[in-house]
Amino acid sequence: MYLIGERINGMFKNMRAAIGEKNKQVVQEVALAQLKAGAQALDINVGPASDKPLDAMMWLVEAVREVTDAPLAIDTAKWEVMSAIVPKVPGHAIINSCKADEAELDKYLKLAVDCKASIIGLTIDQKGVPADAEKRIELGATIAAKAQEAGLPMNHLFIDPIIIPVNVSPATPKAVLSALAALKLISDPPPHLVLGLSNVSQGCTERKLINRTMMSLAQSAGMDALIADPLDLDLMNALVAAELLLQRTIYCDSFIDAYKMGAKPGEP
Repeated sequence: MYLIGERINGMFKNMRAAIGEKNKQVVQEVALAQLKAGAQALDINVGPASDKPLDAMMWLVEAVREVTDAPLAIDTAKWEVMSAIVPKVPGHAIINSCKADEAELDKYLKLAVDCKASIIGLTIDQKGVPADAEKRIELGATIAAKAQEAGLPMNHLFIDPIIIPVNVSPATPKAVLSALAALKLISDPPPHLVLGLSNVSQGCTERKLINRTMMSLAQSAGMDALIADPLDLDLMNALVAAELLLQRTIYCDSFIDAYKMGAKPGEP
């Protein structure tokens, strides 16, 4: 499982304060803690922490790069920020993210190819998030086809079939699981399949239970990448146990520790 740690995000109170105060120590401690817990890449998201997102994003990237060379997922909806930051990221970058809109795909894929970056493509079009699995599969296939046309290696493409809160759309988890299983077959080699896990439980009680249950179901459906909180010990233990039961790791009595020791940061 390619795990992208989600905690360097201005939506979190400690990170919002750190960005506002330019406190590198907090950012770096969170970065290293996520990697130690098993993350292989780190999501970088300014969120609402600054009214100068370009400057704040560059500061975050530089702060994290002082302590690790792990891949960084540049998480912004602003093209002017993405296009300015990704070429300046030392080491491997992940573009997080772009929609399945032809004009948007063209420019984002060109940026990914030019910078040898990876990219997360969302199964969203101009009509929004699809209600069913079939439309998610169609949009995922469109993303994969455009990526191949642009010359992006499939191991640098992540497709996200978009999970939304189960209390808003109870049918969505089942649709996402069906889409994951089908999207694994759209090309050879296939793209990576990723979910922003915590979205499924937004606004719910028992969030951690919902998150780790959805994660295990998605693993069995073919998900091989994840944006989540590696500092959630129960989540990480469930992830590793599912990898074991799906025969993606080999059993030993200390399989959880062995898995984390083998999770080395690197390009997808």
